[in-house]
Amino acid sequence: MSRRQDEQAIAISAMFQAASLVDQIANKGMMSQSSFETSINSLFEMNPKNTEQIFGGQQFLTNNLGLGFKALIDTVSKRNGKHSINITNYVLSMIMLQQKLANDTAMLAMMGQRLDDLSIKAEKFYSYDMPQQDGSINYTHTNIIAGLDGLYQDTISTFSFRIKVQGDPRHLQNKENAAKVRALLLAGIRAAILWRQVGGKRWQLLFFKSRIKQSVEKILAT
Repeated sequence: MSRRQDEQAIAISAMFQAASLVDQIANKGMMSQSSFETSINSLFEMNPKNTEQIFGGQQFLTNNLGLGFKALIDTVSKRNGKHSINITNYVLSMIMLQQKLANDTAMLAMMGQRLDDLSIKAEKFYSYDMPQQDGSINYTHTNIIAGLDGLYQDTISTFSFRIKVQGDPRHLQNKENAAKVRALLLAGIRAAILWRQVGGKRWQLLFFKSRIKQSVEKILAT
């Protein structure tokens, strides 16, 4: 199996992870915090040495993207019913929005600048205060998530096509939950950009599901 196929599997799994977290928030009002951190942190990995580094590095990949790998395999294997349908719809919508974004160079530049600004803000003001994480940046701080929420609304939300999130209105109408959802959709679109960069095509999701599954199983076994 080629290196390129493995990179595509990682990028697709990152999309499925972001989509799964959106689904968790929408239906339960809560989500996996560690998976959330991985998805949000990926937005601020500006100059990675390789695809794995975007999600914490090769040695942590199975943990950091575990939710995404599971969601992808469940979807390919036609497990988990309604939730898989919602998650797949979110992923396909992320790919569509990535295509629209790719044609708007001014918006891309503006998004890059806003992410740089948020990264500087996070490095300056927000870090974890726990000994085991001393000095690491907390990109999931409420103020950074609010910044990502604003960035999504100022950019992606201006497209005529919108992602329709399905879930419990009580959770979706909560301001903090809504901000997390938009931040995760932004992370999913970033993963869709990565997927395109490593040669991903939308039709591959339909016709090469077995190859995708094989790549994921290979990554999980290493």
